[in-house]
Amino acid sequence: MDTHNISTTHNQRMSFTSHINEHLIITDSNSEGIAEGPSPKRLMLASLAGCTGIDVVSILTKMRVIFSNFSIDIVAGLTEEIPQTYKEVKIIYKIKMADEDKLKMEKAVQLSEDKYCGVSAMFRSFAKMESQIIYL
Repeated sequence: MDTHNISTTHNQRMSFTSHINEHLIITDSNSEGIAEGPSPKRLMLASLAGCTGIDVVSILTKMRVIFSNFSIDIVAGLTEEIPQTYKEVKIIYKIKMADEDKLKMEKAVQLSEDKYCGVSAMFRSFAKMESQIIYL
């Protein structure tokens, strides 16, 4: 079984530093008006974007699709009740490519969301997921 390990240390106020391999990630609650880093929930969205983005680029590269200006926006709504969790998540893929490759992009997104992206699979267990592709 593959395991992931991190170590997290309290800095000050509501700020923490997580050591992930050789990387440092600072999280903060932003509740005191001091933002030393993004909130943990927003980092979940960044993980989702990174996971599906890596998949899509890998799949398009294997398909030999030429593309540019690839970005991912995520809009997520929270529940009203405490603890607040994401209830609706929309992934918006933006990409520039030839018209004849658009079906390949749709296939890459579908494969990422349904088969490869573990973060998407985790999100689907607690949130309604949808996606959109905007061609530039």
